[in-house]
Order: sequence, then C-alpha cells, then structure tokens
Amino acid sequence: MSTNKNIWILSGETSGDAYGAALAKSLVKTYGKNVTISGMGGLAMKQSCINILVDSTELGVVGLVEVFKNIFTFIKIFRFLVKKAEQARPDVVILIDYPGFNLRFAKQMHKRNIKVVWYVSPQVWAWKKNRIYKLAKYCSKMLVIFPFEVDVYKKTKLDVEFVGHPLVDIVREKIDPSQIRDPEKLLLAPGSRYSEINRILKPMLETAAILKEKHPQLKFKVSATRPSLESRIREIINSFELSKGTKLNCEIECGQNLKLLQECGTGLLKSGTITVESAIVGLPSVILYKVNPLTFLIAKIVIGKFFRGFFCMVNIIANKTIYEEFMQDKATPKNLAAAVEKIMPHGDRREFVLKEIAYLTNNLLTYGKNQASDNAAEAIKKVIN
Repeated sequence: MSTNKNIWILSGETSGDAYGAALAKSLVKTYGKNVTISGMGGLAMKQSCINILVDSTELGVVGLVEVFKNIFTFIKIFRFLVKKAEQARPDVVILIDYPGFNLRFAKQMHKRNIKVVWYVSPQVWAWKKNRIYKLAKYCSKMLVIFPFEVDVYKKTKLDVEFVGHPLVDIVREKIDPSQIRDPEKLLLAPGSRYSEINRILKPMLETAAILKEKHPQLKFKVSATRPSLESRIREIINSFELSKGTKLNCEIECGQNLKLLQECGTGLLKSGTITVESAIVGLPSVILYKVNPLTFLIAKIVIGKFFRGFFCMVNIIANKTIYEEFMQDKATPKNLAAAVEKIMPHGDRREFVLKEIAYLTNNLLTYGKNQASDNAAEAIKKVIN
C-alpha cells in the first residue's frame, strides 16, 4: 500500500492563496517527498509545490451583483473540480475561507466520503450563522486563526482548533529591517478587485487632496496589487487630477504592499487582509469600505449589526476601536481626512494605535512557538491518520 499522501488545497482569493502556499510548504516539511499537493489557487500557490488545477487569480469577486455576473464561470469550475476529486480521491481536501464556493464543495466531498478540513473559518460569527451547522456536518476539522472563533462552534460537535494567524509568519519573514519609515508618506491601498478600486480610490484621492492643502509636504503612494489593476488605477488618478485641476503626484507601485506598509508613515486602507498586515508591521491606519449600494442594502437587512460593532478585522479581533473605520456614506473625504490627521506623526491617536497593534500581533494572533502553518499541518496529519 502506497504511503504517498494526496492532498488538495482550494483557495479563491489573494489572502487564501498566500495561506495555501505557506501551508503547502509546511505539509512538505511534515511528509517530505511522500506528499502530492494539488488544488485551486493563484500566483503564490503556483510558485510553491502545488499542482494548480484551476487558476483563481480573477475569482475574488465580492458582493451579490458581482457574483451573479460571474455565475457561469463558477459553475464550470465547480463541476470540473468535483469530477476531478471523484477520480483522484484525495486523502483530504483543505478549503481556505471562500465560503460561497467552498461550502458547496465541502458538501459534495462529504457525499463522496472525502475528508474535508476547513482552514480559516468563514465569518459565520458576522453573518449567515446557519452555516455553522453546515460546516459542522461537512467538515472533519476546523482550523481557526482568531482565538474567539473556537467559541463560535461550541454548540456543535465539530473539532475546532486555534492554530494562530498565518499572516503573522508570512509578513514577519518578508519584513526588511533596513527599511526606514517616512513620516511624510501616506499609503493609499484601494483593494485587489476592479469593483473595489472603482468605488474606493476616488474617495481616497479626495481625502489626499484635503490633506495636501493642510500638509503640503505629504507624498502619496498608491498600491496596485497586480499589473492588470495598475492601468485602471492610473486612469482614475489622471481623470481625478484633470477634473480637479490639481496634481497629487501619486506614485503607483505594483505588487509591493509589504514594502509600502513599512515605508509609509500612515495608511488609508480598504478593509480586508491588508488591515491585519498593517497591524503586524506597525503602520497606524484608517479603514474604509464601499460596496454596490444594492449589496449593502441587502446585507444590512440580512446581517443587521456588525459582529462586535465593527467591520475592520483589527477592531473585531481586539473588540475595540484601534483603527477608525468608515463604511459607505460615512466614508466621506472630510471624515477620512480628519481621522488620518489623528494618526499622522504627532497626531493625538498615533501612540495609542501603535501600542494596541503591537499587543494584538504578539498576543492575539499567535499560538505557541510554532508557525501557524506548521500547527495547521500537524492538525491535518492527525485528520488523515
């Protein structure tokens, strides 16, 4: 009987792609040459040891309207992967977040008696709480990255384990100790999706214009997560400067999020994984988010209040306002500019924010002495055995 393990990892978004790549490396450390890893992922997973069955680079859409536009692509990919799994019979399928797709896939694997481990819990504590019991039914194990998530599944029989946040290890390994933070640089990070950039970048630029009038020494860095988004960002900036008759002299850098988080003195960021990254590297930031108005209206009806009263992950983990956050109509240039000023060098909230994000990183995002992906790999090994 072959001792070689056949493991699948499925991820549909940029953050999950990074976690999948790190997990794959830990699984290779655990099993050596006796493991084959396949799955769905993006660039990071491609560059690791994973055999990519589906490229998920452009699959990270968000919101009901955007998902509907891409529905036939999702169906085609879903059917392909289910059929492939039937043929390959992996020892375990590891699903990383991406619940709209992955929960349906977990159900199909459960029907076929293929073990499922979920890594990075969907935000069932925030919305769609009925998914808690579906996850408990379809999964053999849930590996969570926030300590409060263990309690979320307490009413079920699901085996849940906190392994730490993989982002802490990923970011710390890439930090450049020689990088000097420039207090006069403001980072604008509008997101990794076209829909986000189209809604979020303009309010950021309007905020930058207000701040530039009051602080002419300010310089602006804009993060483009990949080349395909850089041209759209440039279009929006050029159009904004032309309409306003002003020059912000924004410098766009592509694929350099971590460098920019270390280089800039203050951040104005789209809500998402980057908020946790900014906390890990110690960048005081202000957070905003805008979605399609119809998506927001439906979400407001279905969800009601935000979990713990926040939408920014840093604040949810800490259960307090560390980063000031602004959603939809509250994300006005006036509100954003005022909040950014408070955390700029010599701002009255800056020291508080620095202290709180250091505590969060060292006490709420790590577990034990091992890296999160190593903890996860050991837990997955036990499931397979």
